[in-house]
Amino acid sequence: MEDIELQSLWQAYDKKLEESKLLNMQSWALNMQCFEDLQKQKAKSKLNRLLPQKFWLIIAGIAWVLFLVFLVVHSLTFSKIAFAVSIGMIALITTIAIVLYIKQVVLIKQIDNSESVIDVQEKLSLLQASTMLSARILFLQSPFYCTWFFTPTWIMSGDWGFWLIAVPIALAFAYVSIWLYRNINDKNMDKKWFKFLFGSAEWTSVIKAKNFIEEIEAFRQDKV
Repeated sequence: MEDIELQSLWQAYDKKLEESKLLNMQSWALNMQCFEDLQKQKAKSKLNRLLPQKFWLIIAGIAWVLFLVFLVVHSLTFSKIAFAVSIGMIALITTIAIVLYIKQVVLIKQIDNSESVIDVQEKLSLLQASTMLSARILFLQSPFYCTWFFTPTWIMSGDWGFWLIAVPIALAFAYVSIWLYRNINDKNMDKKWFKFLFGSAEWTSVIKAKNFIEEIEAFRQDKV
């Protein structure tokens, strides 16, 4: 009789233990879902603040490109060949950057709180890569701001000011722009020069949004 009662007590204890585990799991899942939703909302809020800035940059960029194209069309003469080529390259590079900005706006709008954490992380990684790429490309236009005033007459005149000042400056800008294009990447994000160049809200908002999502995994690991 005592064995039956003892067995009954053990079964009751096991049942309560299972019920307690189930309640704990349900509570953990609820807390996890609430935290995940909160982090996604915070990330989305950070990104939404970028939309007005990116829209303005796209509109301003389009206006700038149209103006540059106007200048090129009205400068297609031999005496202004350097001007036309320089301005044309600036317009081309700016156009590529505008396309990237449009893709970034689409990516931000596609990020939804109902998506899985993995999907959000993937889109944020794409947004981060696109933000770096647009900066890398825009730096490539800097040498052409040093060559637009070159003229065939000046080049062929043998003027020391051209060969000893203008050309070295243009080459220096070309070197720096190419160096930046090659070195702006994930590997150098902790470097001081990178943080200096990417200290704007356009970049920091993306990084903060990524951090919010990464905290979800850290929270999950702490609770496991």
